[in-house]
Amino acid sequence: MKILITGGSGFLGSHIADAVTNAGHEAIIFDAKPSSWLRADQRMIIGNVLDADAIQKAMAGCDAVYHLAAVADINEAINNPGKTIEVNVMGTVNMLEAARKQKVARFVFSSSIYVYSNQGSFYRTSKQACEHLIHDYQERYGLSYTILRFGSLYGPRADASNSVHRMLRQAITEGRIDYAGSGAEIREYIHILDGATMSVDILDKAYENQIIHLAGRERITTKEMLELIKEMMGGRIEIGLKGEDFAGHYVQTPYSYVPKLGRRMTRNTYIDLGLGLLDCLQAVDQQQDEPAAVAMKR
Repeated sequence: MKILITGGSGFLGSHIADAVTNAGHEAIIFDAKPSSWLRADQRMIIGNVLDADAIQKAMAGCDAVYHLAAVADINEAINNPGKTIEVNVMGTVNMLEAARKQKVARFVFSSSIYVYSNQGSFYRTSKQACEHLIHDYQERYGLSYTILRFGSLYGPRADASNSVHRMLRQAITEGRIDYAGSGAEIREYIHILDGATMSVDILDKAYENQIIHLAGRERITTKEMLELIKEMMGGRIEIGLKGEDFAGHYVQTPYSYVPKLGRRMTRNTYIDLGLGLLDCLQAVDQQQDEPAAVAMKR
């Protein structure tokens, strides 16, 4: 299959692009910035999802599209509602229109478990709106879709917008982790490689016009996560729980708003949270060493 991946230069998008390529498909990455992880067997198109003409050209001849490009950081969305609605909602409308005109066989959309929540602010609202739009396009035009509601992703290639990455980076660079919440927050972390693999598995006919939840199997509180990191680092870090109001983020569960129900998807084999965190620690540690190595070469 020929597959377009918007937002393919990012954390989730780059891993999905790799999973698409590894599955034997042709991956075309569409993003506003070049991918740092672009492979020789992948193609890159620089563009913006608000540019309808550019999207039409990029999608020509594609069998499927993964629409991941969005304002995805909740804190950014809270502080910039106009940009969030424009990029997330209008960008999705442009993608749906192009998919309809190009007769794409499957429209895969990156949503969030926050669609169930009364938290998430403008980010949640934008994702809810997009899900409704996708359902309407299917009913009106027969555009087949799969909606992926992702839980708490973590793993290599993450940046400072990712909570686990922030924890690990501060632990390595400062010897401590400061957390705004109380530590009672519960998350179901899913490793990015598991999420990316399952994101390609859903191209199967069985997942057509379905809503799929991609979340981890392990429920853990933030305090337990912090203690796990501390133990991995030989107990050498300090933990500071501020107990502040975690504005925009759910604490125990996202399930308060009830839209159309989805099916939860897991793998028989998956990356254990402990092993995944250890892998992330090594990756973050290597990132800290890279600037020093470059400076020595100069």
